[in-house]
Amino acid sequence: MKKDSKAGKGGELHQTSSDPNSTITTQQGVPVSDDQNSLKVGSSGPTLLEDFVVREKIFHFDHERIPERVVHARGFGVHGYFETYKSLSKITKADIFQRAGEKTPLFVRFSTVAGNKGSADLARDVRGFAVKFYTKQGNWDLVGNNIPVFFIQDGIKFPDLIHAAKDEPDTGFPQAATAHDNFWDFISLTPEAMHMVMWTMSDRAIPRSFRFMEGFGVHTYRLVNAEGISTFVKFIWKPKQGLQSVLWNEAVKINGADPDFHRRDLWNSIQQGSFPEWELGLQLFDEDFVNKFDFDVLDPTKLIPEELVPIQKVGRMVLDRTVDNFFAETEQVAFCTSNIVPGIDFSNDPLLQIRNFSYLDTQLKRLGSPNFAQLPINAPKCPMMHFQQDGHMAMQNLKGRVNYEPNSFGGPRENPATGFSSFPEELKGPKGRHRSETFADHYSQARQFYISQTSIEQDHMADALIFELSKVEKLSIRELMVGHLQNIDEDFAQKVANGLGMKTMPPPAKAAKPTKKELPPSPELSILKNGPNNFKGRKLGILVSDGADVKCLSSLKAAAAKEGTDIAIIAPTIGGIDASDGSHIDADFKINGGPSVLFDAVAVVVSPDGAAMLANEATAKDFLSDAFAHLKFIAYNNAATLLLTKAGIDSSIDEGFVELKVSTDAAKFFKLCHKLRVWDRQDKVKMPS
Repeated sequence: MKKDSKAGKGGELHQTSSDPNSTITTQQGVPVSDDQNSLKVGSSGPTLLEDFVVREKIFHFDHERIPERVVHARGFGVHGYFETYKSLSKITKADIFQRAGEKTPLFVRFSTVAGNKGSADLARDVRGFAVKFYTKQGNWDLVGNNIPVFFIQDGIKFPDLIHAAKDEPDTGFPQAATAHDNFWDFISLTPEAMHMVMWTMSDRAIPRSFRFMEGFGVHTYRLVNAEGISTFVKFIWKPKQGLQSVLWNEAVKINGADPDFHRRDLWNSIQQGSFPEWELGLQLFDEDFVNKFDFDVLDPTKLIPEELVPIQKVGRMVLDRTVDNFFAETEQVAFCTSNIVPGIDFSNDPLLQIRNFSYLDTQLKRLGSPNFAQLPINAPKCPMMHFQQDGHMAMQNLKGRVNYEPNSFGGPRENPATGFSSFPEELKGPKGRHRSETFADHYSQARQFYISQTSIEQDHMADALIFELSKVEKLSIRELMVGHLQNIDEDFAQKVANGLGMKTMPPPAKAAKPTKKELPPSPELSILKNGPNNFKGRKLGILVSDGADVKCLSSLKAAAAKEGTDIAIIAPTIGGIDASDGSHIDADFKINGGPSVLFDAVAVVVSPDGAAMLANEATAKDFLSDAFAHLKFIAYNNAATLLLTKAGIDSSIDEGFVELKVSTDAAKFFKLCHKLRVWDRQDKVKMPS
């Protein structure tokens, strides 16, 4: 077998598929003479048991699927690095935060929660946002979501939540959807979930891309400095690309057109050199704040508004490399909330405490061995020294005679000075199964989140609840949910009740504590109030035909390049078109394979003959009618007016249309696209979110 120039010490798999002189081998390295035929008695006889080549090949095939994750099964991972802005030595001894400008390698896995590996990307769902930092003091896993709170307050309820949210056990459906009786039955009987419900019914649950969403550590942690002084902290990722979501009708159609939409978007962005970035923000607070805050910071169904504790940005994450092998990296990566390093410590959050137990146990089940940390994607990039040994799939075992400590032969020893030590918090209280009274306010922050949204976002939340609860067959569950909503906002509850066709309003749900209606709006909780105000990193779809004006196309391409916007050419056939000057332009999509839902804005540049031909093409009319209904900006040349008319669109209806008459119109169009959506059009379209 031809040697790979990057070969290690042995036991590594080296793919040389691009080398025609390489030879396929068995797992034992034995060269294979025939990989097309099994060993038989004669040309038509039975296969022989001694055929170790086929036995190994089939054996491995039979076992190549490992159990998928119970939650977050559908995910996508990429590599990158974290760059520290400044030293944080005053508040933490964590090595990653000691030196300004230092870069630490990391791996990120984004995911949905409820669906299986085969589900679609655009389900209405929470998104996982898990980061593995390969620090010089070991691996730190910051395992979070794109929503800062969670459904439950105590980890003992996690199996019940997930059982209720997953497909129903008798039917096996719905998949990757919470619009069914089991989920809403559980939620209606779990008031603590109402804050999270408001987030999951908001546009946060249908992000436009992994690149355009925030990430949250959810729980309160501790930072500990070299003197042993502790500071409470919440971790937040802020995307430098800005926030963006899709409409519900759009999400449904994206799932049909490209169920891998989020995965493909992230892959293409990195492959094209447009590396997504996030800044890591810290909310730092002490015991005085804890004692004065209206809510318990250990309650995972609560957040701390940024207006009360501003975010300090301490570094940036850049994602710049895709995986070489999806299974080896994305599928086998094992995140554990218990993976922390000196200088970072846990709080007594009862959900976090049980996550620390659950994740480690889950990885053993999935990966089949206590040695999963030896897999390259999970292995630390700093030295490892311990006396653990053996077990299934042990790739690294001890050398020499010593496998215990203490011993008199030498080897690694504990180091009180640099080793991890837990913060010496003083604890007291009776042993028992308790729920703190400070966790009892279930509606105040849910209300605060609601009033922090724009009217457009509030309408989307009502539409989402109406859609979900309309799928619930049991009337009493729908009534209980509307009763909870009354404790959040009466007008909002009435809007949902009207949408469900309720003749009378059910009574408000009994509240353990009354709703604090005096809490002020928090503008940072709204997507639309925190828009990017640019079109960088987005995608423009250009529908073209033979004879399309090449000058018009060139002006769009030049303006897109200046804006940092990707473009895609959609044509009647995948073979592309011949432009007005006779040049050939390749297509990225055939019209029925490149619907407008895949793009953030669209343009139509066609010839008169092309417009007449496309006017009889249903998918071409859908391309425009969907773009219009989804509130997207639309550019067009004069010949495309016919196609707009055939699609039932009046280009004078709002500011969302730009006719491309001169070269400067392209720049004008992209400036409008900074708003991302023509929100004024929503009342005219009347399309549910």
